[in-house]
Amino acid sequence: MLLRIDPASEVSLFAQVAASIRSDAASGRLRPGDRLPAAREVAGALGINVHTVLHAYQELRDEGLLDMRRGRGAVVTDAAGDLASLRDQVAQLVRSARAKGVSPDVLAALVKEFTHDD
Repeated sequence: MLLRIDPASEVSLFAQVAASIRSDAASGRLRPGDRLPAAREVAGALGINVHTVLHAYQELRDEGLLDMRRGRGAVVTDAAGDLASLRDQVAQLVRSARAKGVSPDVLAALVKEFTHDD
């Protein structure tokens, strides 16, 4: 797992850490049962505060992507497999839209239409 952050970005550091982990899960680089490095280790490697990493881990726990237990650390849940499968389906949708000449903006609008809770 290679976490990527951009200190110059307007996106908060914890959101960047969480997004990087989500991306690794969606791509299959992280699989259910994988353990994430300790927050202190990640913070040291990235040069950020340990609480920032913990905030990201907690957000991912709240989303159901991580299970956090004392003594076990952060473990990737089965939701990572679902996310990877969904990523494959989205990739197929994008290829299909491209073949039909649908622009990315139109495709995004169509997807957004189905994500609103009415």
